[in-house]
Amino acid sequence: MTESDENLMMSVRSGEVAKLGVLFDRHHRVLFDYFVRMTDNRMIADDLVQDVFFRILKYRNTFRGDGQFKAWMFHIARNARIDYYRSHPVEHVLPEDQVEEIHTTSPFPARQLEEKQQAEMLQCALSKLTPEKREVLVLSRYHEMKYDEISALMGCEVSTVKTRVHRAMKDLREVYKQLSRETTPCNAKKSANSLRLM
Repeated sequence: MTESDENLMMSVRSGEVAKLGVLFDRHHRVLFDYFVRMTDNRMIADDLVQDVFFRILKYRNTFRGDGQFKAWMFHIARNARIDYYRSHPVEHVLPEDQVEEIHTTSPFPARQLEEKQQAEMLQCALSKLTPEKREVLVLSRYHEMKYDEISALMGCEVSTVKTRVHRAMKDLREVYKQLSRETTPCNAKKSANSLRLM
């Protein structure tokens, strides 16, 4: 039987720090996806993932075991991102030559290209939202966190989270529609090409 995240973290807290590797294997991709969508930069996202697990180890005694590990981890992740931008106020855009290209052997390359372009435009639209609106969408839609989990993470009422998600979705649709009318909507932000939404 697979050991729960909470039990693993309690073991880490008790001194079995090697079990942090299991938690890293389970969650580093989720954290990387969260940071990429929030920063539009794969290098920054990778650095922040490492920082989160360093902080998990450093602050392991603050995990009480009475809540979900994932919620606690995202609380640390949010703080890591906030701290990063306090000390790095200018966003660093990923150089174009480091953008990951998606190669395909699909028998329907035109369809895959269209899906890739739509995904890039969606990420471009997402990146134009305020960080607050972007975050509630990333957590609720991409990471499928429940509203009560997000409300605990953000320290607000569930009804407030619902309102924020609704408004963010409305704004995202408007930005997406506007971008779809432009001929080169994402040229201003090359880093959007490095992201996978699907």
